[in-house]
Amino acid sequence: MRILSFATAVCLASTPLLAQDADLPKQLTWTAYGTGSAGYNQSVAIGAALQSATGVNLRVLPGKNDIARTEPLRQGKVQFSANGVGGSFMAQEGVFQFGAENWGPQPVRVLSANNGGTVGLSLGVAAEVCEKVGKPGCEGFTYADLKGMRVAYVKGAPALNINNEAYLAYGGLTWDDVEVVEFGGFGDSWAGMIDGSVDAAFASTNSGRAYEAASSPRGVYWPPVDASDAEGLARMQSIAPFFSPMVAKVGANIDGTDGVATAGYAYPVLMTYEVQDEDLTYNMTKAMDVYFESYKDNAPGINGWARDKQNFQWVVPYHEGAIRYYTEVGVWSDEAQAHNDNLIARQAALMAAWKELEAEAPDNWEEAWATKRREALEAGGFAVVF
Repeated sequence: MRILSFATAVCLASTPLLAQDADLPKQLTWTAYGTGSAGYNQSVAIGAALQSATGVNLRVLPGKNDIARTEPLRQGKVQFSANGVGGSFMAQEGVFQFGAENWGPQPVRVLSANNGGTVGLSLGVAAEVCEKVGKPGCEGFTYADLKGMRVAYVKGAPALNINNEAYLAYGGLTWDDVEVVEFGGFGDSWAGMIDGSVDAAFASTNSGRAYEAASSPRGVYWPPVDASDAEGLARMQSIAPFFSPMVAKVGANIDGTDGVATAGYAYPVLMTYEVQDEDLTYNMTKAMDVYFESYKDNAPGINGWARDKQNFQWVVPYHEGAIRYYTEVGVWSDEAQAHNDNLIARQAALMAAWKELEAEAPDNWEEAWATKRREALEAGGFAVVF
């Protein structure tokens, strides 16, 4: 009979049993936002932790826009995506780029999400433009001051553009009040912030691109969002209902300060499609949780992936594999399940309406789908957004 030493016994007792059970293939592939983005940096940090702990090789494919990140997932070329609101919520809703005839409402599912609460998702402004409105040092500069200035618009990225529109709305502005500057991707828009071709662009406050811009001659400023400004927030949320006011404490020109009042939502969102293998999704969800201590603090804002930060009543349903894991660890509730079931019913109603419209073959698809979608949501008793 083998006798274990006291030290060995203590070591075994402290080994997380759940981690031993996380059974993943040796090769995984995710899509994520472009290189330099917070989503990409966090995905790489998670991959490094998985490699060290399990030998799993996580390949991260950067995508310039929502379609570029979601198409490989739809085709089954990658298993998961560290996506954003665009590739998750807007894909589910079948709006913007996902309202094109070759897309439609997508049966997407969530595994886990970064709800850190310390990273803002904000429309950043090149600090030098504050001089243009007579506010040196950006003291007193607000989003209303962007009137007539150049604001980034990323082609094929409706989530980024809606976010910009929401911040403009907070300031009482629309796209018509600013000069729209188009870019091919997120990274390109922030390169424009550095080289002077645009005055405002959207990013997470901890994006590598934002840090680069902050250290450039033009600098970066994050205009405040006042949580007590009910009218401004109502305008913002009428455009993007997933936004909430918060105080960002991590990010370019924010680190080491008391924080900046802005707004945010879950980002990145680890997602897949409904058809993804339940066991694989279960184990990926489990790995995100049990190896959290191995990747926490390894990228700005990454700690928002913690189990206690998960929001099980978000705007996109969770995958059955993820639900299985969260049920095992005792954090899934009846309320979460009811909410999830309602979201799945919403998706079903939207997809059914899409199929009906395909059979009708209207001449003006965009206009017909907008009407059909609204009617389907109203008939099902679901909230109508966009």
